[in-house]
Amino acid sequence: MLWTLWTLLLALLALLLLQAQLSVCPPVCSSSSYSATRQRLPGAIIIGVRKGGTRALLEMLNLHPDVGVAKTEVHYFNVEEHYRRGLAWYQSKMPFTLPGQLTVEKTPGYFAAPQVPARVRTMNPAVRLLLIVRDPAERLISDYTQVLHNRLTRHKAYQPLEELLLHKGHIDSGYKALQRSLYHQHLARWLEVFPREQIHVVDGDALIRDPFPELRKAETFLELPPRISPDNFYYNTTKGFYCLVSAGHDKCLDESKGRPHAPLSAQTFLKLCHYFRKPNKMFFDMVGRSFSWC
Repeated sequence: MLWTLWTLLLALLALLLLQAQLSVCPPVCSSSSYSATRQRLPGAIIIGVRKGGTRALLEMLNLHPDVGVAKTEVHYFNVEEHYRRGLAWYQSKMPFTLPGQLTVEKTPGYFAAPQVPARVRTMNPAVRLLLIVRDPAERLISDYTQVLHNRLTRHKAYQPLEELLLHKGHIDSGYKALQRSLYHQHLARWLEVFPREQIHVVDGDALIRDPFPELRKAETFLELPPRISPDNFYYNTTKGFYCLVSAGHDKCLDESKGRPHAPLSAQTFLKLCHYFRKPNKMFFDMVGRSFSWC
């Protein structure tokens, strides 16, 4: 008798537990369409340019509820040691996202690295690419300024920008920071493996002046519902650029953004602008739009 009663109690308890599970997780939970949060390969990558505003663009896209971003630059496709580790390693560097969310990674070193376009296409031929550009002369100076700051921090010697940029009074085309600003050369390699409509060009100078219009264009390109609004931005007069607002909390980019540029004489700057005229025109023709650059 006691054994029968005990069996009935166990059966009743099992039934109650089953009902509780069903009330928390309806039958749809067990369907193949359901998936918990997990790390996914990126559906979009900010490929460059270095010192063009890639961090600002990533943080602004992160305002969107349907976007998850990799917090650090992964350098998977452009660093051989990383690439040899394989896609599983790359995926492990991505954020945990829900089904339907878009994973975005940014590594500005991708744009100018010759081996990267084909590698990215092998990973995902349908990946969407964002290229943020700014005045190539200003980008070059910002590039040098970052290197200068790093060398000063480590108490290392450095050469003035003028010495690196000029050779016998003329612009030295071999200067690495200058080569990074030859956008048309690097974009040509990407267009060999990706159609033009798969690459969205963001105006980095416009993003600094007025972020919202550029973010709305990026949302459209990424096929995201419009969730970012002008209320997500406010101009910080102390820092001199826009900061972000989300869920009542504000966030400004770190102190390295907006850092004063290293000095360069007006004469050399004019030479630099003249040097970039033809490369800029070639880039404008490739992307089908022009920019207000020097």
